[in-house]
Amino acid sequence: MQPSAVSGFIKKVGADAVRVTLDLYKVMIPIIIAVKILSELDLIGYLALPLEPFMHFTGLPAELGLVWATSIVVNIYSGIIVFAAIFPALEPLTVAQVSVLSTMILVAHNLLVECKIAQRCGLSFMGQFALRMVAALIFGWILYVTFELTGTLQQPAQLMWQPDQAPADLTAWALGQARNLFYLFWVVLGLMTFMRLLDILGISRRLNSLLKPVLRMVGIGESAATITVIGLSMGIAYGGGLIIHEARSGKVPQKDVFSSVTLMGFSHALIEDTLLMMLIGAHMSATLWGRLLLSLLTVALLMRIYPRFAPEKGAAIPQPRKAQ
Repeated sequence: MQPSAVSGFIKKVGADAVRVTLDLYKVMIPIIIAVKILSELDLIGYLALPLEPFMHFTGLPAELGLVWATSIVVNIYSGIIVFAAIFPALEPLTVAQVSVLSTMILVAHNLLVECKIAQRCGLSFMGQFALRMVAALIFGWILYVTFELTGTLQQPAQLMWQPDQAPADLTAWALGQARNLFYLFWVVLGLMTFMRLLDILGISRRLNSLLKPVLRMVGIGESAATITVIGLSMGIAYGGGLIIHEARSGKVPQKDVFSSVTLMGFSHALIEDTLLMMLIGAHMSATLWGRLLLSLLTVALLMRIYPRFAPEKGAAIPQPRKAQ
């Protein structure tokens, strides 16, 4: 590449990364602050009360509803902290029970942020919220019944990691959140650079060809293949951010936006989150393979009925405001 071409490439990728990151900041910062206020007022515990019947539905103690509620409103790490705190007081939990809970958490966690990102992709916030909650319950029930019928993973679970408590000092919390948001920009920049290089080298085209049979069965088109893989491996914030950018450019149709974001919602950060849940006693047969298989089957089913509810026109992706 000529120096001018390299300079243009850097400027273009940098500008795109800034736009994507700002979109994510607009979603994440207000929700992070709101969730912190709820936590400080000790209101999250009340959100666990409606979840108690669903805990019994999936073979779990009612007390674990607080763990799931914390994960839904805040994030996985906060849910794990609550789990570690109440773990000794519960009757010995089995590996099967922890695996069921962990899978439900992985499917439905941090929903205020992640469903807002889905909304920025042109999807319904409440639709994605409901889909992930229902999917989490169905996945949890299927795993619960499977483990009960087969008698597998009935040994007592062991907590292999005691997470550090969240900083009590407000300044330390704010600095930690600012640091995470700063890192987010560099991750997005790296991912966008990586994607553009894949396009230039023709690797994206070959990768899409390899994934095409599986993705076609699920209902995801070639235009969203690479982004979906990134979301599955890295997380919905990164994959969703890239979807926002690509959809605004008109490269990803509404159907692929829905299927890609929904699949990423059910199964994202596959390696990191799976390892995290193994540290609290979950088994990867549920948190990785079971979750991924059920996610693919569910999205494939959803895409069979999608045309009945699809909008007549393309994706209505919110456009950034132009400077006055």
